[in-house]
Amino acid sequence: MKLSDRVLSQLPGDVLERLRAADKLWQELRLGSSSVPCVIDESRELLGNTDWDVVISGGTLGILIGAALQKRGWRVALIERGILRGRDQEWNISRQELEVFLELDLLSEAELDRAIATEYNPARVSFFQGSEVWVRDVLNIGIDPVYLLETLKLKFLEAGGILLEKKPFDSATIHPDGVLIKAGEHALKTRLLIDAMGHFSPIVKQARRGEKPAGVCLVVGSCAKGYPHNETGDLIVSFTPILNQCQYFWEAFPAKDGRTTYLFTYVDTHRDRFSLEFFMQEYLRLLPEYQNVELNQLQFERFLFGFFPSYPKSPLHLPWNRILAVGDSAGGQSPVSFGGFGSMVRHLKRLTFGIDEALKINLLDRNALSLLQPYQPNISVTWLFQKAMSVGIDKKVSPNQINDLMSGVFQVMDKLGDDVLKPFLQDVIQFSALSKTLPLVNPKLVLPILPQVGIFSLLDWSIHYINLALYSGLYPLGKSLQPAIKNLPPVPQYYYHRWLDAWQYGSGGDYHK
Repeated sequence: MKLSDRVLSQLPGDVLERLRAADKLWQELRLGSSSVPCVIDESRELLGNTDWDVVISGGTLGILIGAALQKRGWRVALIERGILRGRDQEWNISRQELEVFLELDLLSEAELDRAIATEYNPARVSFFQGSEVWVRDVLNIGIDPVYLLETLKLKFLEAGGILLEKKPFDSATIHPDGVLIKAGEHALKTRLLIDAMGHFSPIVKQARRGEKPAGVCLVVGSCAKGYPHNETGDLIVSFTPILNQCQYFWEAFPAKDGRTTYLFTYVDTHRDRFSLEFFMQEYLRLLPEYQNVELNQLQFERFLFGFFPSYPKSPLHLPWNRILAVGDSAGGQSPVSFGGFGSMVRHLKRLTFGIDEALKINLLDRNALSLLQPYQPNISVTWLFQKAMSVGIDKKVSPNQINDLMSGVFQVMDKLGDDVLKPFLQDVIQFSALSKTLPLVNPKLVLPILPQVGIFSLLDWSIHYINLALYSGLYPLGKSLQPAIKNLPPVPQYYYHRWLDAWQYGSGGDYHK
């Protein structure tokens, strides 16, 4: 019996079968064999009166924006295919990012403190045969999803929101004056449909027309008790050279139920890439060496696994009026991050104010809504980083090429200080920090990477880098125009606010110390 079969079979809930079900989806993605759904169509007939201003499909993270919009007085309905309940595993985030829950009056300070399940310091960044860096206050807060979502759900319902659980999204018809949504036996008429169903939303699949992602992050992991040391965390650690045509990276966080450890890697969708089940086998094989503990000393509470696709054409602009993709549905995270909770929280305030403004002036066509998911050069420049941390299935590279590069880059950022290092570790790329770092990286570490990433990727990156500089200059300029903009009519104000948001977030100007 394989190690993964033996260990996973010890837990209830058919963990091994769920892993194999996820593997089937990963295989379909690699082979391009999954079908393209047709869940959205259009009609020229008027819908008439609507029952809702907003219907959100996908409750796990949709409740965040649903509660925020309901608080602002809109009629909001939320449909969820299962029961709206947070997972048992904490979501890790940095404390300053949680301020948005107070700013939007979604949580009180006491409730926010109650939502924090764990807090630790410091965290490590380390690479095989290379540098080791320790940082404080980065992804060191573990949020209890069960408490957070239950609290937001109660507030959403108390404010007048409607929650339809065990009602999967089936289809939607877009009319000139609204959207008719079918969810089981329910038919809902709304002014705006928000897709918060994640990477594998049927709406997103239809919009992307079967397009393969350019990059995928594979992740496996567990939460277990029995670790001898559980006071610090790991943000990104490697202790092996390139294996199986990819670089293994590790992450670890103290958790209320023990210690959570992840193994992740960046790959393409080549048909010969290994399975999640094989990756889980590798995780269990290497975990004792990573954490200096024997497997038989650990009491596993749960296992985690999945894959996160990334598309260069992101955030996704849907080709229909009156539908907006948010969170992982929009693919707004960078190709080097997992997205999910952290990405949604980062954009929650921007999306709440923008949707509120669009509803007030009934500006719900696809062009206006696309400005709520703007191009962000600080996200686009990270595609080069993702390529530098991955290996083509048929490429021959030095076994420690990625470790050497990552070690050299982090040594430079560590010397430049927290103003450079911390935003990068929180997936916020800023022109000033990037421009300080790149010239100081040893060219001997960079040159071997160039054939791997390719000339076209470098040219594409150069365009995003120039735009990053441009956005960094436009944001303070745009802010200086705010007093004059207040005298404009609502529609020009909407467009100004969306461009200002784009410049702010696209330059990393949303980062707060």
